[in-house]
Amino acid sequence: MSQLNYAPTKTNLMRLKHDLKFAQQGYDLLDQKRNILIIELLSLVDQTADHQGRVEKALAKAYEALEQAVFDMGKLKVQYLTGAVYMNTEITVRSRRVMGVSLPVIDTEFKEHMPYYSPMGTSFWIDHALNCFKEALQLLGKLSELKISVLRLANEVKKTIRKVNALEKIAIPDLKETVHYIQSRLEENERDMFVLMKMVKENLEKKKALVSAQEAMESNHESTR
Repeated sequence: MSQLNYAPTKTNLMRLKHDLKFAQQGYDLLDQKRNILIIELLSLVDQTADHQGRVEKALAKAYEALEQAVFDMGKLKVQYLTGAVYMNTEITVRSRRVMGVSLPVIDTEFKEHMPYYSPMGTSFWIDHALNCFKEALQLLGKLSELKISVLRLANEVKKTIRKVNALEKIAIPDLKETVHYIQSRLEENERDMFVLMKMVKENLEKKKALVSAQEAMESNHESTR
């Protein structure tokens, strides 16, 4: 905490009081923002951990189904059938805002042109593996959305915490110290001015009394003559 370099005047005192009030309001708003961001960040971290596990399970399930298809039909036929799959994947990226932070919203959609192949002579595991991989892709899109959101929110939380700490530990204490110093100096000046005016008044009263006494003496002297 250090005192700012301002002359002890009433104008500067009013200006610094306004700055102090503004800094305190800014601190309150940033503190609220920090709390909201932290709550949102913790929620997204939990969701990310949940989706990470779901993605791993979905991929494991998809590869297991693919292995079963290869076991039933052979690798070459599976490759031939997968080449016949006609499917378009559309990934749409939107955004939402949390306390001024832009967070992505990723939607994954599939446009299918079925049938891909004749069901005759094909294994159930082919269709099952296809559905599992589609599910895994959708989960991966959601997982990427959550991970990017976590990174952006974490960066914003760090910035907000730095601003809050700067106001709380530097700006506001310095302003308070300076306001207190200027108020003390002004009060001291007022006391000095009061004492000075009192001394001037007493001197004027003494001079007035002295003049009155001299005038009275002169009046008495003239009357005795």
